[in-house]
Amino acid sequence: MGGTGMFTKILIANRGEIACRVIKTAKKMGIKTVAVYSDADKDALHVQMADEAVHLGPPPSAQSYLLADKIVEACLKTGAQAVHPGYGFLSEKREFQEALAKAGITFIGPDSHAIFCMGDKIESKKLARQAGVNTVPGHMDVIKDADEAVKIAREIGYPVMIKASAGGGGKGMRLAWNDAEAKEGFVSATSEAISSFADDRVFIEKFIEQPRHIEIQVLADSFGNTIYLGERECSIQRRHQKVIEEAPSPFLSPDMRKAMGEQACALAKSVQYKSAGTVEFIVGGATGEFFFLEMNTRLQVEHPVTEMVTGLDLVELMIKVAAGEKLPLTQEQVKLNGWAIEARVYAEDPFRNFLPSTGRLTRYQPPSESPQVRVDTGVYEGGEISMFYDPMIAKLITYGPTRDVAINHMRDALDAYYIRGLSHNIPFLASLMSKDRFVKGDLTTNFIAEEYANGFHANDLPADDPTVLVAVAASVKAAISARNIKVSGQFPGHDMRVPLEWTVVLNGEYHNIECRPAEGGFAVVIAGEAVSVKTDWQIGQPLFRGSVDGRFVCVQVDRDGVSYTLAHAGSRVKALVLTRSTAILNKLMPFKAPPDMSKYLLSPMPGLLRAVEVAEGQEVKAGEALAVVEAMKMENILKAERDGTIGKIHAQAGESLAVDQKIIEFA
Repeated sequence: MGGTGMFTKILIANRGEIACRVIKTAKKMGIKTVAVYSDADKDALHVQMADEAVHLGPPPSAQSYLLADKIVEACLKTGAQAVHPGYGFLSEKREFQEALAKAGITFIGPDSHAIFCMGDKIESKKLARQAGVNTVPGHMDVIKDADEAVKIAREIGYPVMIKASAGGGGKGMRLAWNDAEAKEGFVSATSEAISSFADDRVFIEKFIEQPRHIEIQVLADSFGNTIYLGERECSIQRRHQKVIEEAPSPFLSPDMRKAMGEQACALAKSVQYKSAGTVEFIVGGATGEFFFLEMNTRLQVEHPVTEMVTGLDLVELMIKVAAGEKLPLTQEQVKLNGWAIEARVYAEDPFRNFLPSTGRLTRYQPPSESPQVRVDTGVYEGGEISMFYDPMIAKLITYGPTRDVAINHMRDALDAYYIRGLSHNIPFLASLMSKDRFVKGDLTTNFIAEEYANGFHANDLPADDPTVLVAVAASVKAAISARNIKVSGQFPGHDMRVPLEWTVVLNGEYHNIECRPAEGGFAVVIAGEAVSVKTDWQIGQPLFRGSVDGRFVCVQVDRDGVSYTLAHAGSRVKALVLTRSTAILNKLMPFKAPPDMSKYLLSPMPGLLRAVEVAEGQEVKAGEALAVVEAMKMENILKAERDGTIGKIHAQAGESLAVDQKIIEFA
């Protein structure tokens, strides 16, 4: 198809937000689109947005989205001239590109040679060295067993990183600081690599301490033109998966950007690369030395931040390059303007060690989009987050002329992101935005491990003046009380009035307040101090928008029986607004403690019980593995929190578990 004109119809061999993202650009270009879907995605947003949709098979990706022959068949059936693979799935499978080419269908991406050269992490490092690109010291040959892994790790010098050769997305990666961790890491990385990529090869390289993860976006056409579009800072990671990305990096100087960009282009040219691609580097925070990690021969999850600061549509450029067009700009014409930050909104519970959360989105209201706020999503209210795929709900991107402004927009957008029906990581994202280190740009890939050394807890949420939530709770109660009086009717001579004095119970603290209607909102007196609340909030709206003493706030409001749940800056707080006399009685009510479940090992998530590592009557030590639960394509090892004895095993390997289901009971 290359060089014969623009496509009239393309198929997107993916799902979720990236499929929706590609469809938006295709529609803008006047190109018809074909979606593919599994049984689990028959009602998905990308299926609804496309002009046509083709069913692939059952929910597991190995039986649907990874079936290259079925996607080729779908192209031939619908007349799609080209395929955009998105990321993940078949996006970096050279066999898929070759199968499309054999059928006369264009792959919107690089050719199979480049995919092969860069897709194998061992071979790509060898090519990078030949192209003059800085590489991390390590052992690039295949490692046969755990003992050899330990020997090689000793030779390189701890710490080392064990990586799957065909890996990606943080899967098949383990950090080892000693022989025991190297042996265990080799076994785990190999097992995960087979499960995720059907390729058990792993390699070992030196782990750079205090590292930053910085990547360069490259773009190339079939006429030999190769440019870089600046960098993305991707150091905020958890379990080697990116959480926050931004462009540009607060660390790079113009000279370092130029040096990294030129090396990235040199590598791309060495494999005759065409299309959009990303060259990832690891940068030593103390020395500023940078080393090649890998090249991703596809569009990246975090590409929107590059689009926001360059003003370019990378998907559009990929399509044009695939259709045989030249790049419309030179390196000198690439300009970086302002700052963009992306936060990945996941269906996971940050208060339960980020375990996946599946289910129906009973309420889903993303923040309004604007030049400062962009939301890339593949879900909608009433839709489901399936256990079969990545738990991403959306990518939230904010933009500003400076980094501080972009951060402030992100904070406001997170406050306005209303999700109910399942757990999500917005509290954690709000916490990240509040950290002094983050605001200063003092980032490394160890950031989360260091800032949340004991895990993420409610006390890690940004400190907030309780005045804001007390004032909002009082205003909500006053508005509802005024409405209720009108609805119930009044008798002459027995006029009902909204009480002016209330007690707001927040986090167990009792706040006596006065709340009076005022122009544009309410006047609230808290601890003798007058607070002005300006809002046009209407009963039933989930978001309370307005200002408290001139400070803009967005607070999520949920009615919960006689109380309210207020969500702001990541926290969810119960607020009870009572008359003074009722508040006195409420203080006297007895407290009922929840049942003690400490003697059980409970499944922290819905998933598959892969293995039970202990037997009844066995003594175990703190830190010893008890069971392995697989969810969202990741294996989670559940370990003993303290010494003890196994009393009874309640679940067997191969069993599907519900969240909080009993697995083991301790004696």
